[in-house]
Amino acid sequence: MAKRKKRVQTAKITLATMVAAAFAILFLMPIVLTITNSFMAASEISANYGSVFATNSNGGKVYISEKVNLKFIPDMVSFSQYNTVLFKSPEYLLKFWNSVILVAPIVIFQLIVASLASYGFARYRGKIREIIFFMYIILMLMPYQVTLVPNYLVSDWLNLLDTNWAIWLPGIMSPFAVFLLTKFMRRIPESVMEAAQIDGAGEWQIYRRICLPLCRGAICSAAILVFIDYWNMVEQPLILLTDAETHPLSVFLSKINAGEIGLAFAVATIYMVPSLLIFLYGEEYLVDGITYQGGIKG
Repeated sequence: MAKRKKRVQTAKITLATMVAAAFAILFLMPIVLTITNSFMAASEISANYGSVFATNSNGGKVYISEKVNLKFIPDMVSFSQYNTVLFKSPEYLLKFWNSVILVAPIVIFQLIVASLASYGFARYRGKIREIIFFMYIILMLMPYQVTLVPNYLVSDWLNLLDTNWAIWLPGIMSPFAVFLLTKFMRRIPESVMEAAQIDGAGEWQIYRRICLPLCRGAICSAAILVFIDYWNMVEQPLILLTDAETHPLSVFLSKINAGEIGLAFAVATIYMVPSLLIFLYGEEYLVDGITYQGGIKG
């Protein structure tokens, strides 16, 4: 009986592993295809996909004209696409730099604001605090498209349209990091805070020397998630930045035409690199930060 139960359990684990592997392969296929095709020569790209895409004479929009035959392995590795992107066409690096300029301040200052607000929500109790925190949750659950028009009107009223501040201010005040860090800070035992107060520590010392070190994992996970979210933003710059010169790479990717399919693969690969590196570097922090099991790790 025990052996039969063990065999059934093993079969379930094997089946679950196979299903998970199948989904992983399915989701990884576009990434692998993008990376491998970025190392194809322009002639090979044209031979593989040239007949697939056609341009509409009215506006030059691209549509698929026949079934796609995917090719994952290039006949010969070529860096010509990267040579064009990195050295011959500076506009791609300019758009990449635009993305960095837009995202970096949002990540840094959102974490500063969120950690301070989260400390207040976790440290002090009361009905007003609960009402404000509930409003934060409601705002977090709203899709960005709901608040896009109000953000546009406020930015116009403040004369911030077509400036980075129209992107920075809503991003810095985003409630997601506040929600994540508040949940984590509430797990810090009150006895730790009281012991620090007995030793003469003020609120600033408790926040800086106790809360921040204990919440390092949650802060890192929030930084990763916030970075990925705003690195991939499209609607905000399209609406709030009317000057195409200030658009990030996420917007510029959609404007590469059918005659530059190889460049699209190379630019997309470069575009993925920061997110992949940050995720791989902070994977452990990400798991620790979003998994609320057990106590606070010292």
